[in-house]
Amino acid sequence: MTDLSRSSMRPIRSFLFVPGHRESWIDRVAGYGADAVILDLEDSVPADQKPAARALVAKKISGLAAAGQRIYVRVNRSPAMYDFEDILAVTREGLEGVVLSKPGGPEDIQIAAALVHEAELRNGLELGRIALVPTLETARSMQTAYEIAQNPRVNAICGASAKNGDSARALGIGWSPEGTETLYMWQRTVMAARAAGKMPLGGLWQDVHDLEGLDLYARRNRAHGFVGEMILHPTNVEVVNRAYTPSAEEIRYFKGMIETYEVSAAQGVGAVIYDGDHIDLAHVQTARSIVALAEGTGETD
Repeated sequence: MTDLSRSSMRPIRSFLFVPGHRESWIDRVAGYGADAVILDLEDSVPADQKPAARALVAKKISGLAAAGQRIYVRVNRSPAMYDFEDILAVTREGLEGVVLSKPGGPEDIQIAAALVHEAELRNGLELGRIALVPTLETARSMQTAYEIAQNPRVNAICGASAKNGDSARALGIGWSPEGTETLYMWQRTVMAARAAGKMPLGGLWQDVHDLEGLDLYARRNRAHGFVGEMILHPTNVEVVNRAYTPSAEEIRYFKGMIETYEVSAAQGVGAVIYDGDHIDLAHVQTARSIVALAEGTGETD
């Protein structure tokens, strides 16, 4: 039975891509503050450098994990399946999960899960601990998002909407900063992930030097229900972490709501006016989840 590690079930606000053939970049990644990093063996690596990148990434995983960095690897795929040589090489102590690009549907996730299981067996790892993060970049994967999210190895699904990227091409849509053209895709991702008890992730903001635009984009994505997003540049980490972390004002507001409700509940009153709003247990449960998120990021003072 799959038993994902507690680490892999913690929220990922910032999910930073790092090209797998750039050793100096990999060596610096633990200092960027990203919740998790994706060492990429796929699109960001030139074809003739992929074998060397695979070996380099495999070598770096344990050291980065020892430094406290959560590590994922995006592997290559063929038309038939994901690259088993990639999976076998990187399935080692310290790896939290594998990112799966462009799945055609839930059957691709089942095949990837079997490959990871085999790699765990061959490499002597505890079975079932390595997570899968599919990125919904084909029309069928978006249509079957819930079935994909239900796979026991999946801890998150990503509804990425990069400008002129795979998902845009798959749906035949143009891109706008407002994101109205991908709103339905975002909603499908969030609903599927939440229904399956998994993390919904967004992304990708490609104008990496436009930090103001990124901030607006990330805050809007959080409002749509995402818990974090994939990012492309170290300068984006702080912006995205801040956008997905409850502010001090939010924390004070929700802690006050909880305290007000608990005092009233102790007196046998199930609903009360707090800061002008009618609140009851449903609102307090939301407040508790937001405070718990803040505690998970160390931002509760």
